[in-house]
Amino acid sequence: MKSALIVDDHPVVRAAIRLVLQAEGFKEIHETSNGNEVLQLIREHKPRLVVLDLRLPTLDGLEVLTRIRVNDFDCRTLVFSSHDPLFYQERCLRAGAMGYVTKTNQLEQLHKAIQAVMSGYTYFSAMPDNVSALNAVQTTEKQMIDQLSDRELNIFEQLGQGRANKAIAEEMHLSHKTISTYKTRLMKKLGVSSAVHLRDFAKRNHLI
Repeated sequence: MKSALIVDDHPVVRAAIRLVLQAEGFKEIHETSNGNEVLQLIREHKPRLVVLDLRLPTLDGLEVLTRIRVNDFDCRTLVFSSHDPLFYQERCLRAGAMGYVTKTNQLEQLHKAIQAVMSGYTYFSAMPDNVSALNAVQTTEKQMIDQLSDRELNIFEQLGQGRANKAIAEEMHLSHKTISTYKTRLMKKLGVSSAVHLRDFAKRNHLI
């Protein structure tokens, strides 16, 4: 029986993915909104496909991907996210994902991605050739962003959205001091001098 696991913290999105999976012949579909529950659910239900969001409470999608790969589970993972693939798609590929679809696309793309992944193929967007299509400033800034760790990128994006250190700390189960340290480190790595410039950097590179 074709089975799947949906990992997304928005009920409306999970409902839409469920309809797509049902149309693709999946009979047994499980759901969770929490990244911490994914490994246990995979062990329990042995889904053939995991449709995974990147922005999740407690444990982000990139970390979930890494843990799925490390545990060598017999399932295929497809990322369905609102994050810009320019900065996240390659990270997901390295972490073991077989496909990446952005939520801004029509659901038809999700149908195609599921069909490809279940047939043993990968499904990723074509990226600019060696980012040559980007101007010099964007190229340099993309290289800076690419040097960030997955956690740094996650926190950078949230800071760029204007979220307070305390709110980020609570969601990620980290201390306020830890987030403050990440913020200082990010400003140094990206060569900016204030939270406003950090936000501008994120916005300029379409991370928010």
